[in-house]
Amino acid sequence: PPRPEASAGKAMSALSGDWRTEAAELRAMQPRHILFLCVANSARSQMADGIARSLAPQGVKVSSAGSSPASVRPQAIHVLKEIGIGISGHRSKGLDSIDAGSVDAVITLCAEQVCPVFLGKAHRLHWGLPAPAAVAGTEETRLNAFRCARAQFAGLHRVQADEEGEPPPGLALPFQCVLEGDAAEP
Repeated sequence: PPRPEASAGKAMSALSGDWRTEAAELRAMQPRHILFLCVANSARSQMADGIARSLAPQGVKVSSAGSSPASVRPQAIHVLKEIGIGISGHRSKGLDSIDAGSVDAVITLCAEQVCPVFLGKAHRLHWGLPAPAAVAGTEETRLNAFRCARAQFAGLHRVQADEEGEPPPGLALPFQCVLEGDAAEP
């Protein structure tokens, strides 16, 4: 599989901990409304939202929000468009735009920042993925960081939706993301 390179000197790893168990628990809950939450609602949560909407069963509402909303990153729009998922109409939203009472599950996505607090009674998960927007370098290097995040979200959502299912085109795994300076892993 391709091994996108990005700067910063460390691997963009999927997740630590037992995320497969958490995803299975989420699947068993059969939530009707899933919220992806981060700080800016501009990259990770927008990508997670777009991929989840493309894989979610009919009747499941998917939303995203942030504690300090910013503009949706063009790189997030670009890498999802590469696999046929359109988020160009998405806008960054604040937590105040979400009906907390309707959310069954909230998934925080912050890794290097302090994640926003969700005050609703939803089941909480944390998928701490590095911010692709923080990667410096050429435009291709930055796009590859977003592609790494896309692949990781796709894997997480596939497990959440149906562990045995075939991945949609463009969401095939495994996908190893390596940042410049890392030793290549087999």
